[in-house]
Amino acid sequence: MRIDSVDLFYLRMPQVLDIGDGSQDMLLVRAEADGNVGWGECEASPLTSIASFVAPLSHSACHPVAASVLGQRLDHADDIARISAEVRAASLDLLQTDHTLSGIEIALWDLLGRVREQPVWQLLGHRRSFPKTPYASSLFGDDPQETLEKAAAVRRAGYRAAKFGWGPYGTTSVQGDADQVHAAREGLGEDGVLLVDAGTVFGEDVDAAALRLPALEQADVGWLEEPFTSGALRSYRSLAARSATVRLAAGEGAHNPSLAEHLIDHGGIGFVQIDTGRIGGIGPAARVARHARAAGVAFVNHTFTSHLALSAALQPYAGAQADRLCEYPVEAKPLARDATTTRIEVDADGTVAAPDAPGLGLEPDLEALRGYLVDVEITVGGNTLYRTPELRP
Repeated sequence: MRIDSVDLFYLRMPQVLDIGDGSQDMLLVRAEADGNVGWGECEASPLTSIASFVAPLSHSACHPVAASVLGQRLDHADDIARISAEVRAASLDLLQTDHTLSGIEIALWDLLGRVREQPVWQLLGHRRSFPKTPYASSLFGDDPQETLEKAAAVRRAGYRAAKFGWGPYGTTSVQGDADQVHAAREGLGEDGVLLVDAGTVFGEDVDAAALRLPALEQADVGWLEEPFTSGALRSYRSLAARSATVRLAAGEGAHNPSLAEHLIDHGGIGFVQIDTGRIGGIGPAARVARHARAAGVAFVNHTFTSHLALSAALQPYAGAQADRLCEYPVEAKPLARDATTTRIEVDADGTVAAPDAPGLGLEPDLEALRGYLVDVEITVGGNTLYRTPELRP
């Protein structure tokens, strides 16, 4: 097959709020090769990613992403890795490249799986798709009472694990954060798995993060996620050494596998969380999953958007029985909920698994998505480089 076209679609909620919720807009990717179609999704600023796909040549290490994708052969999984390597080399100095590539790479895996009539996890070499325990991923409430109510609702819905993050956590006081954590524990119950996401709020300040450890330990929190920015390896390592029971989790900000591997090797983390829509796609995420297993670090997906993204995120570690947790979005905006005709539902035993159907195993709901489509045109020097394509199968 030869890649004939790659189309990018900017989808957006009518109102986008200044909150830690990446489900408010979406960059949907459609790849076509010899009449076959695959779909992917980027976790990135949609307009910025579209621009990186079509931007005119700046210099030898700053080609538009499209130049390394269109017209390429796509017959085997190795072709996806080859195309990705060419994109990274030709667009090295175009810093949005990894995000844009992620959605394209995912779409190519979906396309190849559909052609081969195999799920992506089989193309990756996994023998089966092991079930994962979904943790309901939520934002902290504006106050402890709201957090308690949200946690209780999560437990009533049948989830055995939940994560609360962002919101006011880390922005008020140590006692305020402790109240939030204890409220989450009360609502979830003593036997629930409770996780906390600090959303990089402490920057590189180890002392500020360490002040939160006693409350996290008292509430039996399983991990503290992203207390610092992704590259703050010394801060991660220092806080890990000061924590008695709470493991650190990080990695969603990694936009290439080396960054994630550095966190594993030098950051002292216990969980590495990878977003296939950021790291370069499914192949790079699978590389990190293998590296994590060898290092004794648990691999977890990062997903707070659609179930198309959720399926892509499950593929790299579907065959890893020891990696049991799965981030499961429960507060996504209608755009993300409407993105696919079917969803990856929680089974009767309280688990989820990567689909057994070919490719990613899900179909985009094009009729529903048309209501979110934003009309965009990019013109440079009188030449139209991009115009919103027709959203079709």
